[in-house]
Amino acid sequence: MKLKIVVLAKQVPDTRNVGKDAMTAEGTVNRAALPAIFNPEDLNALEQALRIKEQNPGTTVGLLTMGPPRAGEIIREGLYRGADTGWLLTDRLFAGADTLATSYALATAIEKIGDVDIVIGGRQAIDGDTAQVGPQVAQKLGLNQVTYAEEILKIENGKATIRRLIDGGVEVVEAPLPLVVTVNGSAAECRPANAKLVMKYKYAACPLEVAEDDTRKGLRAERPYLNLTQWSVADVDGDASQCGLSGSPTKVKEVQNIVFQAKESKTLTASDQDIDGMIKELLNDKIIG
Repeated sequence: MKLKIVVLAKQVPDTRNVGKDAMTAEGTVNRAALPAIFNPEDLNALEQALRIKEQNPGTTVGLLTMGPPRAGEIIREGLYRGADTGWLLTDRLFAGADTLATSYALATAIEKIGDVDIVIGGRQAIDGDTAQVGPQVAQKLGLNQVTYAEEILKIENGKATIRRLIDGGVEVVEAPLPLVVTVNGSAAECRPANAKLVMKYKYAACPLEVAEDDTRKGLRAERPYLNLTQWSVADVDGDASQCGLSGSPTKVKEVQNIVFQAKESKTLTASDQDIDGMIKELLNDKIIG
C-alpha cells in the first residue's frame, strides 16, 4: 500500500543550557542564544515513518518544520536518515508562535501538500512540553488522531494498528486513515544517518540558506533534489492574524533556571535500624506513602 507520510519535526533550543539570555524582552524563547538540536521525540516519530516506508513499497516520507532558515538543517538530518523530501515554513510572521499559532501554520501547510495519509510527530517538544501541537493539528484538519504511540504495528486495508503506552499499561488500537499520530520517547530510537545519503544531500538547502555568491548554486541547478521547499505565510494561503505572536494568546512571562540543592545530608549504614529509621522519617514527612 503506497502511503504519503508527513513527519512534523522541530528544531529546538537545547534546554539543558538555559541561561540568563534564554528569553527575549517580548517573553519568547531567544533561540539565537541557545544551541539548536532535533527535537528528540520527533526523531522517534521519524523512525516510525521510515519503518512504514520499508513495509509499504512506494511510500514517501517528508519532513515539515517551521522556523528560521537555519531550521533547514532538520530537513537535511531527515534526508540523511531516509526521508524523501521536506518543507520549511519560514517567515517573520511565524515568529513567536505558541501552540495554537504553530498548529494553524502546520495545518495550512499540510493542506497545501495535499493527499496526506499519515501525519506523525513527537508527543511534545522539549522547549514547551505541552503535547498540544499534534492534537491541535488533527483538530484543525478534521483528522482522526492517536496519541502516546509507541509503535505503529501495521497499516492494512486503510487502517493503522498502533500500540500505545498509557498510564497503567499498554493498549493496541485501530484507526482509519488519514490519521495524525504522536509518538512517545519510549518508542524505538531513530536510525543513524546513512553515509551515502549524507553525501547525496549534504548540499541540500532552502533558498534563504544560500547566498548569492554561494558556490553551491550551480550544483543545486544541476541537481533539483538539492533544492528544499521553502514556504511563507502567503505561500500556504495563511491568515497572518493567526500566525506568530499576533495569533498566540499564550505569553511566557519568565523562564528561570532552578538548581536544587540539599540543605542537609545524612549518612546511613546498611543496618536494619538505619533503613527502618529512614523509612519512618519519609513516611512521617509524607514524602512517600
